[in-house]
Amino acid sequence: MGVWIDISQPINNNLACWPGDQSFHFHTPVTKEMTGSVNIGRITTSTHVGTHADAPYHFMEDGKRILDLEIDRYIGPCKVIDLSAFDEIDETALKSKVKEDTERLLIRTSLPNNPEQFPTDVTPITSDGAAYMHFLGVKLVGVDTPSVDPLSSKELVGHHALFKHDINILENVMLDQVVEGDYEMIALPLPLQDADGSLVRAVIKPINGGNHDAK
Repeated sequence: MGVWIDISQPINNNLACWPGDQSFHFHTPVTKEMTGSVNIGRITTSTHVGTHADAPYHFMEDGKRILDLEIDRYIGPCKVIDLSAFDEIDETALKSKVKEDTERLLIRTSLPNNPEQFPTDVTPITSDGAAYMHFLGVKLVGVDTPSVDPLSSKELVGHHALFKHDINILENVMLDQVVEGDYEMIALPLPLQDADGSLVRAVIKPINGGNHDAK
């Protein structure tokens, strides 16, 4: 039987964030010494630090918020594929790895997992890549980068193409030590009623006890 593998970025005060965005900060303004009984922590953060889910409201004024999204998308079988040899996540790249139907797809790119360093470049998802995912029946895609679009993009072609094909987005999953294969996934966002995104604790477990343990 496989064990659960945590593919979330550790959340701490050294976690890299999008330049200009609110970084994550945790502190304990109320201590047991002060109260006589408990410590009470406080966090300040963007909704898009670490491993997180995007809601359509993130890039569309009239888009759904996190609590509006179908929770089933974030629980169930998924496939992990390695596209680190490609500069784009397009139809050609995807066809090289997956041709059968899959509802959830996690994609490793050439970007090393380094939660404390914000990257200068990422591997984007293209319009034809999103269309091919739709053909496969994908309802959720996760990437090991902070965006499915080039970091300088204002058009956000990947975000909008995925929305067009009803595909939810996970970003900053940690896949460097995960081998390709079929897994069960739990990656639940918080029930934030009005939010454009949410931090996520993402875990996967090999299906049928296959040889899919972390490297």
